[in-house]
Amino acid sequence: MKTTDNIKETLHKLGLKELNHGVSTGSENFGGGEEITSYSPVDGQLIGKVTSATKEDYERVMESATSAFKTFRTMPAPQRGEIVRQFGEKLRELKQPLGELVSYEMGKSLQEGLGEVQEMIDICDFAVGLSRQLHGLTMHSERPGHRMYEQYHPLGVVGIISAFNFPVAVWAWNTALAWICGDVCVWKPSEKAPLCGVACQNIIAEVLKENNLPEGISCLVNGDYKVGEYMTADKRVPLVSATGSTRMGKIVAQAVAGRLGKSLLELGGNNAIIVTPDADVKMTVIGAVFGAVGTAGQRCTSTRRLIIHDSMYDKVKDAIVDAYKQLRIGNPLDENNHVGPLIDKDAVKMYQDALTKVVEEGGNILVEGGVLEGEGYESGCYVKPAIAEAENHFEIVQHETFAPILYLMKYSGDVENAIELQNGVAQGLSSAIMTNNLREAERFLSAAGSDCGIANVNIGTSGAEIGGAFGGEKETGGGRESGSDAWKIYMRRQTNTINYTTELPLAQGIKFDL
Repeated sequence: MKTTDNIKETLHKLGLKELNHGVSTGSENFGGGEEITSYSPVDGQLIGKVTSATKEDYERVMESATSAFKTFRTMPAPQRGEIVRQFGEKLRELKQPLGELVSYEMGKSLQEGLGEVQEMIDICDFAVGLSRQLHGLTMHSERPGHRMYEQYHPLGVVGIISAFNFPVAVWAWNTALAWICGDVCVWKPSEKAPLCGVACQNIIAEVLKENNLPEGISCLVNGDYKVGEYMTADKRVPLVSATGSTRMGKIVAQAVAGRLGKSLLELGGNNAIIVTPDADVKMTVIGAVFGAVGTAGQRCTSTRRLIIHDSMYDKVKDAIVDAYKQLRIGNPLDENNHVGPLIDKDAVKMYQDALTKVVEEGGNILVEGGVLEGEGYESGCYVKPAIAEAENHFEIVQHETFAPILYLMKYSGDVENAIELQNGVAQGLSSAIMTNNLREAERFLSAAGSDCGIANVNIGTSGAEIGGAFGGEKETGGGRESGSDAWKIYMRRQTNTINYTTELPLAQGIKFDL
């Protein structure tokens, strides 16, 4: 287990210091703004400091990025793929220290921290293959001697705003694809995990330098919401990819739409698992517990609601409550523990307020929560995963609480009633059904079924693979990242018509003789 005493070795391997430049265009590192201080939620200790971006720093970054794009867009896509391949190899070499940093700075378990770095590696592998598959289409023209086709070109500068809960993977999902597409990237990491951003920039900067590529292909701009405002208002940034709360996403969407830019939004989730009479209870418990307490409930795909058929309710409830007794809460760098801390004390207060609210609205606490104190819990960020019986219409249930609180509720009758409850929230990210009934499963996956971007059968709501497009509907924002054809949002589409005759026929038979 890594401790505070030897975490310095991890920081050293990633090129991190006590005070780090939080603005970078590659090998050029600077930042004249206020310092951002990073404390670990694991033990409350100071990890390091990062300088933030001033308006002048941001302009310097944008000048570098727009200049780099002119070169990078002309590099053949397979050659850009080679750069991403090398980045993936660096990540393999540094998987252990980077995973440890993610765990220590954000608070998720070491297994999850390492898993997040593995997601970065996986998306690099996916992107390398994609670099030879940026396909367009060929169409038949209605005019003789003409050929029509469509192709995709790079957009330009892609702005990336990421959240604390996945401080490195979400950036990689975006940037690996954007680079393959010929874009350059400007990244604003969460100010709650700034060192993870600096570490990633250090890694890619080394790759770019080794390949004699220009400054600006990968840029970093640490700072608060003001830096995000620079980006969303900037016409030089044709696409802004933002991950965070629905409140934040609405602000970004309006600002970007106001200048007719494109936005890719990955916002809140309020995810449910439906448990039917034909469910496998053991599988249900595994999926629900991991989904509810993994990353201390701080995933956008975390399981918030368990919608259980009344004939199965007591059996499933008892099994879930019993499973919670086995959870080990503590230092996430100790692989024996299942649950680490929340990100900070603001998150702890939100957790406490939610538990108070659900009782006020008529809910019943099945597994009591609370803040842990004493040896090993000095940061004040460790809480007990809680379970409450609730109703779907409760105000607190309708909102996403980024904490390990699971709401249990009943449904009766057929699966349509459960689906109505599942869909009866403003968010539409992830969903799941536990059933061995083929008709129920297909009904859940049909057009009249789950309204979420992700709908699973006999697995939980969390743990999406990079091969599929990731994202959700309604107040989740409608964006798609990672696999499938998500690459298309990072490019502009162009239709081409070529006339290889000596005549120029006009559309609809119009005559225009000269």
